Amino acid sequence: MFAGNAGRVELSSTSTVRVTASPAPSFITNWTNFHRDEYTNIVNIIFQIVILILSATLHEASHGYVAYALGDPTAKLEGRLTLNPIKHLELFGSILLPLIMYISTGGAIVFGWAKPVPYNPYNLRAGKWGPVYVALAGPFSNLLLAIIFSMIVRTFYATLAPAFIMIASLVVIINVLLAVFNLIPIPPLDGSKLLFAILPAHARQIEEFLVRYQIFILLFILFIGWPIIEYPVTWLTHLLLPF
Repeated sequence: MFAGNAGRVELSSTSTVRVTASPAPSFITNWTNFHRDEYTNIVNIIFQIVILILSATLHEASHGYVAYALGDPTAKLEGRLTLNPIKHLELFGSILLPLIMYISTGGAIVFGWAKPVPYNPYNLRAGKWGPVYVALAGPFSNLLLAIIFSMIVRTFYATLAPAFIMIASLVVIINVLLAVFNLIPIPPLDGSKLLFAILPAHARQIEEFLVRYQIFILLFILFIGWPIIEYPVTWLTHLLLPF
């Protein structure tokens, strides 16, 4: 599962065209500006959804690779040990829903999911910590990707093309969002595996409550409690990017 507020990183051009002609009528200027803005918004939506899909693919594949490393071949047998997005994505949850959420919220929220990578916890060699390692592999892969692209931007910022800086910044922002959101300890998010592993036996009613009401808790977080998520995302993004 993934979600995010991908921000607004706009395409820009460094070139300037000067035309020494009489000014166009205002309605022509407004019409041109409208279509230019509309085109820019469409391009931004496409870029954000493509980056979201590829990042979610890395996230899910990482679950499978760690499970395989710990002794479970389930993901491999089902063809999920791959970075091919088609193997991990759903038409509605991975493409249509993020697009609907982006448009309906004015870009405030991008929400969706990929197909969960299957694994058999009884095949894992790490005991009760096996599912924790498998779960955390997803968010950690997103953090690693965000760090790599932030290092590229920081190192070569002065020489990089503005378009590449825009794309790299989106990669950082979206992957930080994926990592932070999926570390929330609410099922079915990855952070719940860690919480359930450290809960003492007498506190199992907490696990039962979270599992029973997970959909309502997630909806509350998405539409009301989003500022709580936004704070660590903003802090990490500012820490990673040089602007």
